[in-house]
Amino acid sequence: MTRRITHHAILGPVEDDKVPFSWEGRTLYGSSRDSLTSALLANDVRILRRHEKDGKPRGLYCNIGHCSECRVTVDGRRNQRACMTPLETNMAVESQRMLPYLTEGGKRDV
Repeated sequence: MTRRITHHAILGPVEDDKVPFSWEGRTLYGSSRDSLTSALLANDVRILRRHEKDGKPRGLYCNIGHCSECRVTVDGRRNQRACMTPLETNMAVESQRMLPYLTEGGKRDV
């Protein structure tokens, strides 16, 4: 079941174009206008990763790309901020399971 506005009081009916993507190997559907976080939230996915040290759940926090709490792996690319990543057809999205790695310049890749 997705949680989505289907009729807006001012804008009227909202088109429901279904864009397939996978989360942890399970096929879900979002809208072409979604970020990954909005598509996941609409599908009742609240935990996007677990903290690397204590295993506590992490999910959407700031939703503007500053905090890195929503890091996921997208099509094999680690450390993608789900709130800043537009949904695309057939994306393979997985929970982040490891610490961010350092780039050649010595900065964290988050």
